[in-house]
Amino acid sequence: MAEKIDFKKATGSYRAKHGEFRILQVPAMRYLMIDGQGDPNLERTYTEALETIYPVAYKLKFASKQNGQDYVVPPLEGLWWADDMNSFTTERDKSKWSWTLMLMVPGWLNADDVQTAVEAAKSGRDLPSIERMRFELLDEGQCVQTLHLGAYDEEGPVIRKMHENFIVGHGLRLTGKHHEIYLGDPRKVAPDRLRTILRQPVESL
Repeated sequence: MAEKIDFKKATGSYRAKHGEFRILQVPAMRYLMIDGQGDPNLERTYTEALETIYPVAYKLKFASKQNGQDYVVPPLEGLWWADDMNSFTTERDKSKWSWTLMLMVPGWLNADDVQTAVEAAKSGRDLPSIERMRFELLDEGQCVQTLHLGAYDEEGPVIRKMHENFIVGHGLRLTGKHHEIYLGDPRKVAPDRLRTILRQPVESL
């Protein structure tokens, strides 16, 4: 039987250190994606996105295992943006945020596999956001990332330091959307023990 792959351990871009900003090249990867807008703690669309994306991801995983290639479902990820970036770093006004919820799909699976998984998931439960879900390549290229330890609402100072100190100080500028990778489950882990990779695509000035 083939070894079960854990992408958090096998993929360098899923690793980061607390208190350290690192410049890296992130490989292009394909994701299940669902877009939304507003405070994730209040908007029903965010919950519906979760209720849709995970069943499809697990059907993909089970189908892959049956075909001889098992893996751990990758961590939940999100792209976040707003017209005024101060809403991330200072105000933390989540009502102004837009987001894309994402789960990575291993490279050996394709669009046909995703569609098969969608049909299998739909046969067993309601998928409230399935019409908004897409399968898409994300190619971020050069990025800066670090590991944040603690509650999501405490990310602001770290993001501000990344943007205003490290990125500018290294002759770089922001190019893409703020990217978060959730290594902890807020339903099971105390807020002060959550682990989140904070990533920002950049380019040279």
